[in-house]
Formats: sequence, structure tokens, C-alpha cells
Amino acid sequence: MGWFSNTKTPEKPDPASRNDRQKCWDSRDAYFTCLDGANVVKPGDESSVCDGPKAAYERNCAKSWIDYFNKRRVLAEQQQGILAQANNRSSVASRR
Repeated sequence: MGWFSNTKTPEKPDPASRNDRQKCWDSRDAYFTCLDGANVVKPGDESSVCDGPKAAYERNCAKSWIDYFNKRRVLAEQQQGILAQANNRSSVASRR
């Protein structure tokens, strides 16, 4: 192995490339749709149900983006629950 070795490293997604960003978002959406279909909130808790979309997601997105998207998915679900509770309390209070 020297300067001119034939070993090819796998290409990493380039977040500056519009095409690579779009591939990342499309694969993220496909993976999250699969999670929704399996009623899974936290990515990684789906066992082997979404292996195909998950592999594409991990291949097309930078690790830092995956971490961010996964955290945002869980936070968004938590926020929906909190907003639903607030709306219920508001409607109960307005009936009084």
C-alpha cells in the first residue's frame, strides 16, 4: 500500500452538494415513513423492520445529520404530546 494503491474508500455524502442533500432527505423521509408504518418513534428501536430504508439513510447522510434528524424526530413526538395535553387543559378550563 503506497501512494498509488487501488483501494477505494467509500464516498461520503457531501453536505455542500445539492444533489447529495436531496438524496439524504429522500432517504430520511423513506426511513421515517417506514418507522411511522411500524409505529416506532425512536429510530433504531424498529428491530429489522426497516433495514433497507435505514441502510440507504445511513449511506446517504452524514453521521452528524443522522444524529440531528433522529433527535428532532423524538423531540417532535414529545412536543405533540405536550401540545395535546395543553389543548385538553385549555378546553376544560374554557368550559368552566
